[in-house]
Amino acid sequence: MNVLKYIQKHLVFFILGGMVSGFLIGLFVNTQPLRVSVSWLSFFLVYPMMVTLNFKSLLVRGNVKLQLVTQLVNFGYLPLLAYVFGVVFFPHPEQMSYRLGILLIALLPTSGMTVSWTVMAKGNVQEAIRMIVIGLMLGGLLTPLMINLYLGTTIALSFTQILAQIVMIVFIPMLLGFLTQWVLKKRYGEATFHQQIKANFPPFSTLSVILLIALVMSLRAPMLARNPGVLIELLVPITLGYGVMLISLHLLGKTLFPYADHIAFMNGTMIRSLSVALAIALTVFEDAGVEVSLVIALAYIVQVQMAASYVKWSQKRFKEAASSLG
Repeated sequence: MNVLKYIQKHLVFFILGGMVSGFLIGLFVNTQPLRVSVSWLSFFLVYPMMVTLNFKSLLVRGNVKLQLVTQLVNFGYLPLLAYVFGVVFFPHPEQMSYRLGILLIALLPTSGMTVSWTVMAKGNVQEAIRMIVIGLMLGGLLTPLMINLYLGTTIALSFTQILAQIVMIVFIPMLLGFLTQWVLKKRYGEATFHQQIKANFPPFSTLSVILLIALVMSLRAPMLARNPGVLIELLVPITLGYGVMLISLHLLGKTLFPYADHIAFMNGTMIRSLSVALAIALTVFEDAGVEVSLVIALAYIVQVQMAASYVKWSQKRFKEAASSLG
């Protein structure tokens, strides 16, 4: 567990290590047979996250305005922004997988880091927790609809096929996570669960993420070796997209909300559930899923750096504001 928690703490470096090692392995070894492990790795990526969700947060009346604006951004503005970026940067039919990857990033909001970043920046933690649960549930339901809306004429899978696979990847692990949480609380008590048990689950998701990213890189290693410019071609729109998202959401949040709610809003929108997106890409879209997953894998690096930079800036602003108030 100490090793897994160390990996989780230094995720961005281990993701880079997974990318490099996967690429090197893929140059010399045919890793296609390892694709049979994708379903299991996807399950162990999503299920531990679901065990830690605070489902009771849905029963508490919270900040309706904050939650409403957050989800309108998550499922209105950001998918549209992703679609525009996809059309502009990947206009050709053979690039449709990359366009789908960008859209999939935009369709699945929040992750466990949403709470962590909110805590560090002195934001509204309770509302951030609610955003995670609401965002994942809405994302699971709306993702097949949005994919069909934006890319329905170019993606071979139907709405019902995508929905059926997302039920397997998101909602069944969510149900199992809820049941696991209920059993553990029943046996050990709620305090023990939150203080001693809960933190042991997310590191397994982190390990699964790294293994899946390494697998994705190994599967595309020969293509990347022949055309290394693909990485730059993908990183440019991903970085610009996160930049546009960061600036526009900051201005919107600053206009509508006080500091604590603003921080929760930023982390509930800017942070995307890349782990769930990765699992969906590899299990739902089969052959195209590798290209889709390559986009998502690169997004990990950009997202972590942007979120960390924003938290540091927010902490500095918070200290300045607090000191000015005496």
